[in-house]
Amino acid sequence: MVSGLVSRTGTLNMALARMSRSTLMRSEGAVKNMLNEGLTTHKCFSPFIPNVTTHGNFSYFSSIRSANHMSFWSRGIRVTPHYQFPTAERIVEESDLEYEETKYPGLEATKPGEKPRVVVLGTGWAACRFLKGLDTKVYDVVCISPRNHMVFTPLLASTCVGTLEFRSVAEPVSQIQSALASNPNSYFYLASCSGVDTDKHVVYCETLSNGGLPHEPYRFKVAYDKLVIAAGAEPLTFGIKGVKEHAFFLREVNHAQDIRKKLLLNLILSENPGISEEEKKRLLHCVVIGGGPTGVEFSGELSDFIMRDVRERYSHVKDYIKVTLIEANEILSSFDVGLRQYATNHLTKSGVRLMRGVVKEVHPKKIVLNDGTDVPYGLLVWSTGVGPSDFVKSLHIPKSAGGRIGVDEWMRVPSVEDVFALGDCAGFLEQTGKPVLPALAQVAERQGKFLVELFNKIGKQNGGKAFSAKDIPFGEPFVYKHLGSMASVGRYKALVDLRQSKDAKGVSLAGFLSWLIWRSAYLTRVVSWRNRFYVAVNWATTLVFGRDNTRIG
Repeated sequence: MVSGLVSRTGTLNMALARMSRSTLMRSEGAVKNMLNEGLTTHKCFSPFIPNVTTHGNFSYFSSIRSANHMSFWSRGIRVTPHYQFPTAERIVEESDLEYEETKYPGLEATKPGEKPRVVVLGTGWAACRFLKGLDTKVYDVVCISPRNHMVFTPLLASTCVGTLEFRSVAEPVSQIQSALASNPNSYFYLASCSGVDTDKHVVYCETLSNGGLPHEPYRFKVAYDKLVIAAGAEPLTFGIKGVKEHAFFLREVNHAQDIRKKLLLNLILSENPGISEEEKKRLLHCVVIGGGPTGVEFSGELSDFIMRDVRERYSHVKDYIKVTLIEANEILSSFDVGLRQYATNHLTKSGVRLMRGVVKEVHPKKIVLNDGTDVPYGLLVWSTGVGPSDFVKSLHIPKSAGGRIGVDEWMRVPSVEDVFALGDCAGFLEQTGKPVLPALAQVAERQGKFLVELFNKIGKQNGGKAFSAKDIPFGEPFVYKHLGSMASVGRYKALVDLRQSKDAKGVSLAGFLSWLIWRSAYLTRVVSWRNRFYVAVNWATTLVFGRDNTRIG
């Protein structure tokens, strides 16, 4: 009897201990959830990046102590079953070890008989040229990007001052590839890729956090047969303090919208009574850092806006508004020497002040140069080139010069199977003997065209499925030929440099004729007839009525 009592007591103690551990684990998970919602820096374990620290809401946790499951359905995504309580935790115990595995919804691997799935990361020039030409009779396609449109970047500077409307330079990705909207197994997901498991052929994603989902960030996975990474690049800040906090970049439509709002706000505020002369000069001082094509074109557009519109509509402050372009070396360094000199003279005549200098630090109302000079500003636009994004840096694969994803002559990532990279995020590996190509729209577009022709070819030879293209010959490698460069400098003037390289000989033009060539060339390169019509109408309206100076928002 005593032994039986002891046995039952021991069993009861074990049960109580197990219940205590389970309760403790649930409490611990709840506390961690509350803490994680308030933190911006997490220690995470990614299937691609072991034990790294990731900032913001772009980290994927492949193993996490607690998981909130949602009773939520999304087009094409299978979700985990919901439980009685909205934040119920699913706990898996193995023997005496407590181990919990997070289950993520998503698209599973394609089955025999189904079309192979191509996953494209990004909606830039390279990605959209690839999507446009992909044969959707052969492939299903999934596009994952934090924006649902392509930006026609050469005309982006014109939207900042009202020469063009914002919708004129944005092309919806579903119009570029209609299968994303109509095909039953093709999808567009508004999300960022946070991890890649090349062994399992899976990408892990996080939706953008904007308060619209029951639990954020919402994470899911997508299996692929072929993966095309065209995630673009990020503006280079060179680690200079204060740039990200106080400067505006010019790579997205929302960047141009923010610049326009700030510019018009400063113009309006500077007319208020009680503003000192010094503060008025600061508010209306527009500073551009970087003398590349983007910086020069924005400076030209801004000076044209000042000469034609500001002086007429803001007569009380017309003599205060100034534009300063700061460059460490020479502006438009990739252009012909004669064209550089023409641009310098024209910008100077248009009222743009050119300065040589290197930025040391950026403050809310001034920048400090290396020589100690203080430059007050009301609007600061940063345009010093681009570099690899945090996502690209996190990938543990060979990199080319400059930190881009290393690719061979067929845009393949050699170290992994069925992964390709294009555009600003990719560069030739050293062993190919080819130089890393510049981060230009024409480079990305040409790479997208080359790769989509390759995909359509191997797809028709039954090479679209995972691990099935090893024995298929890829044909001729990619060869890039530069078609030349163009840049507008404002007031119906532009530069056209048709040399194939910096040191080669070729045709170079500057002036009004070049401006006509510049406008005609870009009008024909706009993706859709709809946007070509928008651009042409905007140009005509601006010519007749001037630019709109309404500040909305």
